[in-house]
Amino acid sequence: MDNQSLLSEETISNKIYFIRGQKVMLDTDLASLYEVETKVLKQAVKRNISRFPEDFMFELNKIEYDSLRSQIVTLKKGRGEHQKYLPFAFTEHGILMLSSILKSDKAIQTNIQIMRIFTKVRQMLLDTTEIKVDILQIQKKLENHDKNIELVFSYLDELTEKKENESERVKIGYKK
Repeated sequence: MDNQSLLSEETISNKIYFIRGQKVMLDTDLASLYEVETKVLKQAVKRNISRFPEDFMFELNKIEYDSLRSQIVTLKKGRGEHQKYLPFAFTEHGILMLSSILKSDKAIQTNIQIMRIFTKVRQMLLDTTEIKVDILQIQKKLENHDKNIELVFSYLDELTEKKENESERVKIGYKK
């Protein structure tokens, strides 16, 4: 259990990136979490490539990799400077599939934690979407309130003008 506690939610969630419209983790990060060399992980994947269709895993192109390196300081420093091949990016399904080819206890326990965090991230995105919808509804109501307030002020202006015009009229009737 102490190995599990070393892999905090923050450690794992900081290694989840959004690339090509998907939440993914890079082979180097996964290898580090599984405590294997990236080369070993990639070899295992290549030996079982039929288990990894493109919606499970894809190789970053040079532009994506350079963009990621420029955004993430840790990619600039230690890794990647001497990397011969572009990294693989694994989707949630690809990470699940990794557990079937990397059969160590460490890989199994790490995968369980990663799946739990992917689930939390998904829930946070759903919660965020719900909050955005609520905010949009509030904004629409406020816009309507603004229009109503403007209308009320224009009516008040009209009434004020009428009263001013009435006071200027000559009064007709009996005078005492």
